[in-house]
Amino acid sequence: MIIQKKILRNTLFIDIETVSATAHFEELPEEMQSLWMKKSQKFKKDKEREMTPSLAAGFYREKAGIFAEFAKIACITVGYLSNDKGEEPSLRLKSFSGEEKELLEEFNNLLNTHYDRLDDHHLCGHNIKEFDVPFLCRRSVIHGLDLPRLLNISGKKPWQVSHLLDTMELWRFGDYKNYTSLALLAGTLGIPSPKDDIDGSMVGHVYWQEDDIERIIAYCEKDVITVAQVVMKFAGMDLIREDQIEVV
Repeated sequence: MIIQKKILRNTLFIDIETVSATAHFEELPEEMQSLWMKKSQKFKKDKEREMTPSLAAGFYREKAGIFAEFAKIACITVGYLSNDKGEEPSLRLKSFSGEEKELLEEFNNLLNTHYDRLDDHHLCGHNIKEFDVPFLCRRSVIHGLDLPRLLNISGKKPWQVSHLLDTMELWRFGDYKNYTSLALLAGTLGIPSPKDDIDGSMVGHVYWQEDDIERIIAYCEKDVITVAQVVMKFAGMDLIREDQIEVV
C-alpha cells in the first residue's frame, strides 16, 4: 500500500479554485498593471515584440488566476472520512466561498480547531505542494492572517512537511520529470472522471462573466471527491459510493 489506512482517519482532503483579482486587467491599480506587464513578458513567444496593454490584458485573462499576487481564491472545498454511520466510511464535504478574507478565516479556523497536530494530522490534495498550499499561505499573508500550523511551512525541509500528502507526488514514485493531471490519474486507476462540466480554464469566466459561484463549488467538490477516491485506491480500500458522500 502507498498510504496506510490509519492515516486517513486524520486526513483533510482539500482543493481550491482561483480567479484573477479583477474581471479585467484595466481594473487593476495602476502599479499592479505595470507589474503585470513586466511579469507577463515571459509569456510572449516573440521576445522581440513590445509588451502593450492590450497584449498584457490578454495574458491577464488567460493566466492571472494562477498567480497569488494577481489572483484570489473563489472557493475552498474540504472533505474528510467519517465512520459515524457504520463500518464503511462516508465522505463529508464542506465548501467555503464569498469574500476571500472571510473564507480564508473560516478555513484557517477549521485547521486551528480540528487539524493542528503536525505528527498526526494531514492535508491531502493533487499538486497541493506546488499550488494549493502555497496559494493559501500567500493569500493569508496578504490579508494579514496568521497561518495555521499545517500551513506554516516556509523554509521547512521536505521531511518537515510530511503532513502534506500530494497525490501527484505519490504517483511519481520519485520521477520528478512527470506531471500527471488528476483526471488522467483517476482514469488510469479506473475512477470516474472528476470534471464533467467545466475545466480550470473556464473558472474565471464562470466567476466573472456568469457570476455562478455554485457551479464553481460543484466543480471544486468533484475534485475533492476524486482525490479521496485516489487515496482510497492507494490505501487498498474500496472506492466510496455515491450514497456515502454527504455535503455538510
